[in-house]
This record gives sequence, C-alpha cells and structure tokens, in this order.
Amino acid sequence: MTATTTAPHHLAPERAAGAARRPLLALLRTDHDRVALVLRLALGLVILPHGAQKLLGWFGGHGFEGTMGYFTGVLGIPAAVAFLVILVESAGALALVTGFLGRVSAAGIAAVMAGAVLTSHLRHGFFMNWSGQQAGEGFEYHLLAIALAVALIVRGSGAWSLDRLLARRAAR
Repeated sequence: MTATTTAPHHLAPERAAGAARRPLLALLRTDHDRVALVLRLALGLVILPHGAQKLLGWFGGHGFEGTMGYFTGVLGIPAAVAFLVILVESAGALALVTGFLGRVSAAGIAAVMAGAVLTSHLRHGFFMNWSGQQAGEGFEYHLLAIALAVALIVRGSGAWSLDRLLARRAAR
C-alpha cells in the first residue's frame, strides 16, 4: 500500500480556487503606503484629462472618432493599439485614481508613454516646447510619467485603494 499526497476529493475545488486566487492577490497586494497614494493620484489625475480629451472631446480634445482617425490615419497606428491607448488614458487613469488594478493601470500608462516617445516625441529632443521654438514637444513629461508608473508597479496602489481593500477581503 502506498501513501498518497493528494487532498481528499472534496477538497480539490477549494485548492484549485486558492491557486487561482494567488496571482490576483499578488497583483492587488499593497501596503498602507501613503507615498504610493500620492504617486497614484498624481499620475492618474495628470493622465485622466488627456484620456478625457481622447475619449470625450473634453478640454479641447477631438473625442473618440477624431483621436482614432488621427492615430490610425496620420500616425499609422493599428486601430486596436489606438483603442487601447484611449482606454488606458481614460478608464486606466480613472482606475489608477481609485486604486483599482493599480499595477495593471500603471503598466498600461507606462506603455502608452513609451509609445508616445517612440512615435512622436523622441525626435523633438528632451525638453518640452515652453518657448514655442521647437517643432514639437520633447519627452521629459513622458519620462516622469514612466518613472511614476514604474514606482507604482513595484509598490502597488498604496493607502486608500480598492486594491488594498480587495486584497484584504480576499485573504480572509
């Protein structure tokens, strides 16, 4: 007779559910980190108006159709990527402000910023066009946004976030 190391049959679904939750818990887990809260709010609140421009046409933006047309027509970006940019800058920024899936939202924003640098801003140099003498904007803003996003990917959403609330409930 051999000993088995498997759980009784009636416990198998519980173990499977626990195993499926582990990656989600790792994604949500965060401390009551007030610095992460400040980083999260700063990045989310700066990106959100840009998302509102692209999605809703607010703040002088062109709205969804205009942005999709510009991205796909002028910049030659595939429609799926253009849609994801609009989604990340609007819904992703809002999710970041609330601290919901903060690591995912921050990663999306970092990817969008890197894409913006590579497609539009790198050729204009480092500095923003404060004096109006450059042909376009440099990439210093994007670099700061990427740095904030990386810090949030590492630290999580921090204090007063939905991630923290959900992780604590799921761990019970």
